[in-house]
Amino acid sequence: MSQVLSELVAELNAGRLRVVDLTQPLSPQTPLLPLPPQWNNTPAFRIWELSRYDERGPAWYWNAFETGEHTGTHFDAPVHWISGKDLPDNSVDRILPKKFIGPACVIDVTAEVEKDPDYLLSPERVRIWEQQHGRIVADAWVLLRTSWSKRADPKEYINVKEDGPHTPGWTPECSAFLAKERDVLGVGVETVGTDAGRAATFNPPFANHYIMHGSGRFGLAGLCNLDQLPPTGAVVIAAPLKIVNGSGSPVRVIAITP
Repeated sequence: MSQVLSELVAELNAGRLRVVDLTQPLSPQTPLLPLPPQWNNTPAFRIWELSRYDERGPAWYWNAFETGEHTGTHFDAPVHWISGKDLPDNSVDRILPKKFIGPACVIDVTAEVEKDPDYLLSPERVRIWEQQHGRIVADAWVLLRTSWSKRADPKEYINVKEDGPHTPGWTPECSAFLAKERDVLGVGVETVGTDAGRAATFNPPFANHYIMHGSGRFGLAGLCNLDQLPPTGAVVIAAPLKIVNGSGSPVRVIAITP
């Protein structure tokens, strides 16, 4: 074992490094992103028992399940969006595994979101963060901390009003800034999807999906426990299932942090 890996294991065993689970539980109660009825919606997570040490299988317990690729805490691959459909290595089975791992840059906008659920992160706000914490490094995960995941009521989490959903996110200019000028791996959010609730009205519509995936970047949605991470210094591991031609996958996202 290399010295670096030996030191990593020793630091974890000694408790000087922590593993933080950034993943929400996946169950039939997991909130889903609602789409207009003219489009196919993702099916709710469903799980059923195959055997439990009984006549169906005397020595084993196991289940079967079905769900959509973008249910709960999940990974968005470039092929998920039309802008990324022709890129090479654009599905979850073809992405290089090293791209699932990167340093975390956590931008805390909880105070802003408490005042405005439609809050959008701008390039100017990112530059202010960089003045305090340093320039966002290439191949980083940029995580938007909003405390949105603390909304236990699914209706409050989705937050649909008469004029549509209201959740925070990124301006189109911010998505372009992170993808083009900061060369990030991708972005992560605590909300049900990586675009803001009002993003259908943006130019282009759902601009974060369009820009990030068209640039070969990734998305992580449905994160939690971002308040347990420092602004910089943590490493995020987000490895999706190796679904052939998959556009995404439910994922167990973890962070290693001091």
